[in-house]
Amino acid sequence: MSTSYEIYGQKIQVLSSDPDTVANGQIWYNSTSNALKAKVQTPPTWSTGGSMAAARNSLGGAGTLTAGLAFAGTPGPAATSATEEYNGTSWAAGGAMGTARKYLAGCGTQTAGLGFGGYVSAPTPTSTATEEYDGTSWTAGGSLNTTRSHLGGAGTQTAGLAIGGSGPTAVTEEYDGTSWAAGGALGTARRDKVGAGTQTAGLAFGGLVPPNRVSYETEEYDGTSWAAGGNMATERRFSGGAGTQTAGLAFGGRTYDTTVKITEEYNGTTWKSGGAMVAARYLLAGAGTQTAGLAFAGISAPGSRIATTEEREDGSIQTITFTQK
Repeated sequence: MSTSYEIYGQKIQVLSSDPDTVANGQIWYNSTSNALKAKVQTPPTWSTGGSMAAARNSLGGAGTLTAGLAFAGTPGPAATSATEEYNGTSWAAGGAMGTARKYLAGCGTQTAGLGFGGYVSAPTPTSTATEEYDGTSWTAGGSLNTTRSHLGGAGTQTAGLAIGGSGPTAVTEEYDGTSWAAGGALGTARRDKVGAGTQTAGLAFGGLVPPNRVSYETEEYDGTSWAAGGNMATERRFSGGAGTQTAGLAFGGRTYDTTVKITEEYNGTTWKSGGAMVAARYLLAGAGTQTAGLAFAGISAPGSRIATTEEREDGSIQTITFTQK
């Protein structure tokens, strides 16, 4: 049998009382209570948050768990320009976008958001339009060089990243707060994927690859070029995402024919299971981080749009006491 010293590289401390500050995984022996104790962290979990004012799907998302931003999308056949803001408890109306659209991408924060691309309407359905949000209203920004919908977004309002999209295309563009410029192309052209991270440390995962294959591949961006990352365990498109290149989060989505509530976490190399969402959904939006994520809107079943929100919070650290019987 291995000893604690062999496993952790240190001996178990013998203390007369529990320490004031304890790290996750720490083990000690309380000589007063004659008990062996350990500090363990429970896994992050999803819970239901405040519902949006209107059900919709194919929308853009940005911000954090306590300051989220939802914009555009579709509550029915036509696209909307409506914006809603989340404060960690409830949603409230924000300023409407200048152009109603769906299947767009977003990034940034609640007070410095960015929305770009998307599907508007015939006769020129896909859009190059970019809009910037200041926490109150949207204003026009520089247009994308490549018109597209079903794309992924990452970064900030002044350092944004537009990834892939309808076609499908492998085109990547970088935004500097004024205009878009060509970036390195994806290794695999795809649409319906998710973007996360920053302009110099981006992440793209899932999506639809021609002719009709749902993807589990991940690619990482260094500000110049894309390189293959670890594959997800479950292939999916139309999923939600959040986080960074080394702490990414994928949730919900749709396999070839099934809507899922699966969550996966990325550590910069591999994906692992992150626990199930409360409800399966796809064509949703996401925001936040791996340990403080926000999922909102989407479709729970074909044709069934929802307004529900889910919050993902890091697990609590608890003290476990081992007593001899």
